[in-house]
Amino acid sequence: MKIIVVKDDKQGGQAACELFKKELEQKNDAVFGLATGSTPISTYEALVHSNLDFNNSISVNLDEYVGLSSDHPQSYNYYMQEHLFRYKPFRESYLPNGGATDEEREISRYNAILEKNPIDLQLLGIGRNGHIGFNEPGTDFDLKTHKVELTESTIAANARFFNNSQDVPRYAYSMGIGSILKSKKIILEAFGNSKAEAIKNMIEGPVTQECPASVLQRHPNVTVILDEEAAQKLKK
Repeated sequence: MKIIVVKDDKQGGQAACELFKKELEQKNDAVFGLATGSTPISTYEALVHSNLDFNNSISVNLDEYVGLSSDHPQSYNYYMQEHLFRYKPFRESYLPNGGATDEEREISRYNAILEKNPIDLQLLGIGRNGHIGFNEPGTDFDLKTHKVELTESTIAANARFFNNSQDVPRYAYSMGIGSILKSKKIILEAFGNSKAEAIKNMIEGPVTQECPASVLQRHPNVTVILDEEAAQKLKK
């Protein structure tokens, strides 16, 4: 693991943007795995203001809420359009379909997309409980795309984005840890005090399903971008 400690999330976003740039220089039709939530916003801002061109590239997203249509303001499809795709279009952009009526068929469809489009560079955040994507503690490391029942802590963390806590979806489709680990390169970002314990467990703790992100210790090419607050509990 390569660890980069920056002053704040803005610098973190610039550092991640440089890694996207390097990937495009090596392969202009690269496949990028993308994340959502508050953490990668500074990265997307840096990408939007860069001169990078993704017209030959493909994107695949980590996850999507079950039950939200693609045009719902809190769907991750809508998030991606607002933060990146409307400014930097890709040749193809794939996300799980939260409105799919046949769940098993949707899971099979997304697994087929991932098989056809191996990820060159995957962007990740991390939850306070160590989850990556929506792979909560206890998730099998070999899983592919699956439907996840969200934990109460994840629901509570997402509630700030909804007018009413009862509106927060209880399920999501998520790329599995097994699929994430197939990515050739991985960037994980974490900013703020609330992520410090998860980062300590991920980097310096044992590899355990209780901290799903700890499995990244087994991946050969991971760059972790942290601000000083998120890095504060690391011994090294």
